[in-house]
Amino acid sequence: MEKEQTAAQSAGLIYGLNDRPPLKDTVFAALQHLLAIFVAIITPPLIIAGALKLDLETTGFLVSMALFASGVSTFIQCRRVGPVGCGLLCIQGTSFSFIGPIISAGLTGGLSSIFGACMLASSVEMLISRVLKYTRKVITPLVSGIVVTLIGMSLIKVGISACGGGAAAQADGTFGALHHVGLAALVLVLIIFFNRSSNRYLRMSSIVIGLIIGYIVAWAMGMVDFSAVQSYGGFNIPIPFRYGLSFDISAIIALALVYLITAIEAYGDITANSLISGEPVEGETFVKRASGGILADGFNSMLAGIFNSFPNSIFAQNNGMIQLTGVASRYVGYFIAGFLILLGLFPAVGLVFSLMPEPVLGGATLLMFGTVAAAGIRIIASQRIDRKATLVMALSFSFGLSVELVPDILCQLPETVKNIFSSGITTGGLTAILANLLIRIKE
Repeated sequence: MEKEQTAAQSAGLIYGLNDRPPLKDTVFAALQHLLAIFVAIITPPLIIAGALKLDLETTGFLVSMALFASGVSTFIQCRRVGPVGCGLLCIQGTSFSFIGPIISAGLTGGLSSIFGACMLASSVEMLISRVLKYTRKVITPLVSGIVVTLIGMSLIKVGISACGGGAAAQADGTFGALHHVGLAALVLVLIIFFNRSSNRYLRMSSIVIGLIIGYIVAWAMGMVDFSAVQSYGGFNIPIPFRYGLSFDISAIIALALVYLITAIEAYGDITANSLISGEPVEGETFVKRASGGILADGFNSMLAGIFNSFPNSIFAQNNGMIQLTGVASRYVGYFIAGFLILLGLFPAVGLVFSLMPEPVLGGATLLMFGTVAAAGIRIIASQRIDRKATLVMALSFSFGLSVELVPDILCQLPETVKNIFSSGITTGGLTAILANLLIRIKE
């Protein structure tokens, strides 16, 4: 115990990993984490529901289940159930990385195809957790950086579409109208303004503030119709397989590749979390923690699919929150998990957010997706860019972005093949892995 306290103090922490802070400090730290992740958890289901043109009730339910699944997943990560979990203050939430392939799967096979693919493909990440040291030779930081950049770049298209008013505006001919674009711009400017603040609380809650003000302005402009909701009351009972299950091989392959990359991202996040928490980042304890965390990442995504939610991944932003608060206690994670589960059980939360006009969400997501692409560029920049790396990048970005920019290039291919390669993330990611393995240049 004394050794743990010394490690926590040397890491500049107020409370170490296994400390139990007083209730007041625990709740305050948990609420700060919640503020940092809440919008990120509910955004993917809102984007996916918008792209698939789902009704208000379904959208609200998907948002609620995203919160519920994130709560259960966070508890498993922090608590460590048998070999599953890393036992750190590690928060899990709905992943942005899967949005592109999920929308493609949903447009061809509906929600049942999405949840079937999410559940089956999660076995890839669980398998990687068992053979971690071998996969790291295939999925190098260069490959990870390329895929993360492609995820951000591919999603920018979704963000800018929401800024213009989304599918509803395209249907009624108002897409790109001044009131849509102006509202998105207002949210974007507000987020940047508060993010530049020297007050850390304003900075942490910049996205929440931007969305709330944007929502109020949209309501004042008559863009929010609360009468569309029959009831805000009641209780959401999580119903396993509510939308059924079906299996599409192309959707499973597309999602399996993203799980492959997510496993490597999870490894990086667990390493950073261990370092910040004053825990070892090498040796037997760390390897056990990392493989348990990646196993939980895959298992929790399968669990999310069972409860009608989308794949979960470890949130990197919470590592920054540990540094800001000086609280690394995993007991705080139990409170965060409890808050998320409670929010998910009340339909009012999901319904209020499902009414949010697309330009409000678009203003925030455009910046978020740009940040994802920038994070990928940072990973690439941390590597030595020699002739081989340049060739791998050139091929990956060319192939990945070409199917995003000119999707009709695949129109003559068989339907299954077309569905696999329609996502720039899948095409570019597979190209990056193969090119990195096959290209040999002697400098």
